Amino acid sequence: MSQQSLLRAAMRRMTLTREVFATRLGVSRRALDTWLLPDGSKEHRSMPDVVERFVTEILQHHEEAAQRTDAQATQLEIRFEDKPQLVSIGQLNRDAVENLFHLADQLQPVARRQKVCRVLEGAVLANLFFEASTRTRISFGAAFCRLGGAVLDTTGFTFSSIAKGESLYDTSRVISGYADAMVIRHPEQGSVAEFARATNLPLINAGDGPGEHPSQALLDLYTIEQEFERLGKRLDGACIAMVGDLKYGRTVHSLIRLLSLYRNLRIDLISPEGLEMPGHFVEAAAALGHEIRTHTQLGASLKEADVVYATRIQKERLTGEAIEGYRPDFQINQATLDTWAKPDVIVMHPLPRDSRPGANDLSADLNHDARLAIFRQTDQGIPIRMAVFASLLGVADQVVRAQRDAPWRHPAQLGPDDASFYGLGCPEL
Repeated sequence: MSQQSLLRAAMRRMTLTREVFATRLGVSRRALDTWLLPDGSKEHRSMPDVVERFVTEILQHHEEAAQRTDAQATQLEIRFEDKPQLVSIGQLNRDAVENLFHLADQLQPVARRQKVCRVLEGAVLANLFFEASTRTRISFGAAFCRLGGAVLDTTGFTFSSIAKGESLYDTSRVISGYADAMVIRHPEQGSVAEFARATNLPLINAGDGPGEHPSQALLDLYTIEQEFERLGKRLDGACIAMVGDLKYGRTVHSLIRLLSLYRNLRIDLISPEGLEMPGHFVEAAAALGHEIRTHTQLGASLKEADVVYATRIQKERLTGEAIEGYRPDFQINQATLDTWAKPDVIVMHPLPRDSRPGANDLSADLNHDARLAIFRQTDQGIPIRMAVFASLLGVADQVVRAQRDAPWRHPAQLGPDDASFYGLGCPEL
């Protein structure tokens, strides 16, 4: 296990923030931060052998039990009607989520191009997208390829036999004869469950209309935990603001269900009138003891937020509503954050964001603001989706020992404009 994975595993298993963990180790927070940076970072430092031994010892009684049960527990938990399929967040409990995140931690070197892992060599993924997608489709394909598999894509109804009248059942059963796993996106709510019932293959819901998007919620929560770890915060008791189209935004439908597995959250639901979060999601979260507050104005409703999760208007799903976009005062931009939000707030968005003039979505003037986590968020889709594939296909216990050094050159930072973490508690990404 790499130095970073060992430290993260210790903090996750003992549920310690960086600040508390550094105190436990008897070192400064700054020293711990440098040990957790990627190996290619200029600020990275190797931790002393004595610290490594101490971390290993205090982790041991947690880790030994976890190593025996993590892969099995994750595989057993991610079941849909007793098959290895991820259709809904409702299939998961908190232990399953934490086990999955531990597996994603182990796969970070592969996601960062430092290691190669071929545990799915020879396997074929059918990436079936009957609705437009860029990030999700390519992210799933890249995750499967980085585990050694091959990907077959189809996009839209025009190039599908469904356009000829073929049923979802027939399509699913036919594809089962060609592939070893399926990822499905479809514009109708409940459609992916129909696909799932027609096959015994591992299958993942990549979005079913206004229904759910479970892997997006997982990568969103994983990102929040990574950001909070860096800032020395805990998710239990945090304040999360969800902003925008909460009626049709399937990402927030899955995310509020996933967040509800944690404790004592304050969730601010901020949306234009007519695009409020469906009542059953609100009632379910409130029934678990979370404080839910609804707003129709942005501004002051952001004051307590530790995370601002913005969404765009889902115009493709509007059914007669007159809303064409957010009001100008609904745009999340530099001025809004500087006026109302905490200095260390984390700003997220599932993307795509509408960057056209007048769209009033998440503003591009935040691109150089370290509080903007949208690109770190999309990057986390690779380790999370690799972890889901590894779990569903039964190779989770092989991913560590199967890793070897990547032979090609890879950049320390993926984008030339990637914001640094200066001022937010960590030297750099």
